Amino acid sequence: MSALAVTSLCPFDGTNSAIFSRADFDAIAEIVYGESGNVYPEGKAMLVYSRLTKRLQINRTASFGEYIMLVANNAAERRIMVNLLTTNHTYFYREEHHYDHFINTMRPDLIDKAMRGKPVRIWSAGCSSGEEVYSLGMAFLGEHRGEGMRIASKDVRFLASDLDDQSIETARAATYAKSALTPVPADLRNLWTKNIGDEAVIAPAIQNLIRFRSLNLLHQWPFTGLFDAIFCRNVMIYFDTATKEQLLLRFAQQLAPSGYLYIGHSERLSGPAEDYLTAVGKTIYQRTA
Repeated sequence: MSALAVTSLCPFDGTNSAIFSRADFDAIAEIVYGESGNVYPEGKAMLVYSRLTKRLQINRTASFGEYIMLVANNAAERRIMVNLLTTNHTYFYREEHHYDHFINTMRPDLIDKAMRGKPVRIWSAGCSSGEEVYSLGMAFLGEHRGEGMRIASKDVRFLASDLDDQSIETARAATYAKSALTPVPADLRNLWTKNIGDEAVIAPAIQNLIRFRSLNLLHQWPFTGLFDAIFCRNVMIYFDTATKEQLLLRFAQQLAPSGYLYIGHSERLSGPAEDYLTAVGKTIYQRTA
C-alpha cells in the first residue's frame, strides 16, 4: 500500500502521523463519487488531504483508514465530508450573457405569464452561496420599483438548491461584502440591495421569492412541477460523462415546453438530452420536444 507522493507521511495533530495512502484516496474518491457524482483524479490528493485532516482530529480517528470506516457507517459525517470536498465558487452576475438572454428573451413572456395569474418557476441548481439566484431575482424584478413590486406579488418562485448545507445557510443570510455586488448593473444593485457599512443586504422583496433547499442532484428530486428555466452552471464539470448525460436528461424533462436550460461556459450538451433541447445561444438551450 503506497503512500501518495504529494502527502507521504503527514502529521495531523502535532503528535501522531497519518499516512495518506493510495487506497485511502481511492476509497474517499469512491464515496464522494457515489454521493455527489464528483470525480476526483489523483491530482486532487493534496486537496482531499488538506480538507479532511481536521475531521480526523475532531473525530479522534487515528488514521485515514479509521476515518473512512467512520464515514462509511455514519451518514452525518459522510455528508460533512462530501460538503468539504465539493467545490463552491460563484459570484454575482457570472456569465453576463446569460442574464442578457434571461432579461431580453425570457423575462417579457414570464412577466406576462405571472400577470395572467399563472405560476412562474425558476431553479438555480447548485446555487452555492446564493449569488446566482439573487442576481436572477434582481434581473427579474427589473429596474423600476413599482413594476418590480407588482411582479413580486404574483405567483413567482425561485428554487435554489445545493448539496452543501453551509452554502445554503450563507445564501439564506442574504448578506454579502458590498464589493461583491460590483458586477451587478448599478440600477438593479441600488434598487434591490441596502448597504450597511461594508456589507450589502438583499432586499426582502427578492428574498421572499426564493426557497432554499439542500438537495443532492443525483438523488430523487422532491418536486414534480416543471420549471420555466433551470440554471445549472459550472456544476457538471466535476462529473463524468455518464453522470453528466443522465443529469442533463433529467433537467430537460423537468423543463416546461419552450423552457430554457443555462449551463456553464465550459460545459456542453450531450447524450439523450439532445433529443429534447436545441441550442439558442452560448450554453443556452431551449426545450423543443
